[in-house]
Amino acid sequence: MKPPLFIQSLSAAENRVLEAALRSRDAFTLRRAQILRASARGDRPSQIAAYLGCSTQTVRNVLHAFQGEGLSCLAAQSTVPHRVQAIWEKERDDELRELLHRSPRLFGKPRSTWTLQLLAKVCFERGMTAREVSDESIRRVLQRLDINWKRAKHWMTSPDPHYTRKKAARDRLIRLSASHPEWVLGFEDEVWWSRVAQPALHAWTDGPPMKVQLLTSDPSDPDPDAIACYGFLRHDTHQVMLRFVEGRPLGEVTVQFLTWLCGSIAEEGKRVLVVIWDEPSWHTADMVVQWVKEQNRRAERGEGIRVVVCGLPVASPWLNNIEPCWTHAKKAIMEVDRKLTAAEITHRVCEHFGCELLPYLKMDLAGDGVLTRSIP
Repeated sequence: MKPPLFIQSLSAAENRVLEAALRSRDAFTLRRAQILRASARGDRPSQIAAYLGCSTQTVRNVLHAFQGEGLSCLAAQSTVPHRVQAIWEKERDDELRELLHRSPRLFGKPRSTWTLQLLAKVCFERGMTAREVSDESIRRVLQRLDINWKRAKHWMTSPDPHYTRKKAARDRLIRLSASHPEWVLGFEDEVWWSRVAQPALHAWTDGPPMKVQLLTSDPSDPDPDAIACYGFLRHDTHQVMLRFVEGRPLGEVTVQFLTWLCGSIAEEGKRVLVVIWDEPSWHTADMVVQWVKEQNRRAERGEGIRVVVCGLPVASPWLNNIEPCWTHAKKAIMEVDRKLTAAEITHRVCEHFGCELLPYLKMDLAGDGVLTRSIP
């Protein structure tokens, strides 16, 4: 068992210093003076800790500090570390500039433009930083190097006279679905993945803006200039469910997509599918309206799930939560200097959303409802 820890007898000069410290307005100095005086009169560290309301280890730390430093331990020391290690070494600035001029795909990443998080990850993987730094740390380094990110914002309004009513219906269904675990609510939309048109792009770069090659259509190219796609963003899991289309969206193809959605969520034991979408001609086609009615009749007989359709106001993409998904995906899959093949686009889109490549939806000319065309 270790003997109790005490300080040595105090001299007259030390007693005068402690007396003055006991009248100090500094709580740190006052507490340490109290501990030293109590130890000098023979109190054990456990006793001192009990009536001062601190831990025994705190008392021991003060006594050890007095033995090593004397009365100078009464003043609080600086908490600045003696050795400061920079998160980013300035010698790496040129290497970072060079990195920004290269595609993230060269480092095995699933996109062609840089984000702060992706840049921090690659810098760590290449040994440029000792650990994966935060987005803010990378942003500060880029700001110091005059590498800027610019983004424009636009105010949007809808010309639909029934905007308030339709938006209220949308919001009500979102609230209801949150309290009904047997429901699946999602936002549906169609998009064209163009092989020619490049998306508006912002990217981290120094000097002149990034040059995006102007792509043109080629009559000898066997692939189409654009590929249509149906998408459904689930509100509960935030998963995007995709089906590519041979040709363009039509009422019959929309029915096929809705049928596939119903089958997919029925396997999870769900009972209601809520589809929030805008109202182009292939959504409001007679055959789509009739299919929804027949599907709900089957659901009443216990032969399927119920489908609830909610139309959005005209020209209101901000109410369709899947719209930003398309925007980010187009930027993620693009190449700045070449045209992608149809196979590359479908593969990259599915990789971006983490979903499986499935056969194309198409017009059923044979009338048998079988989809036989494979993804190119």
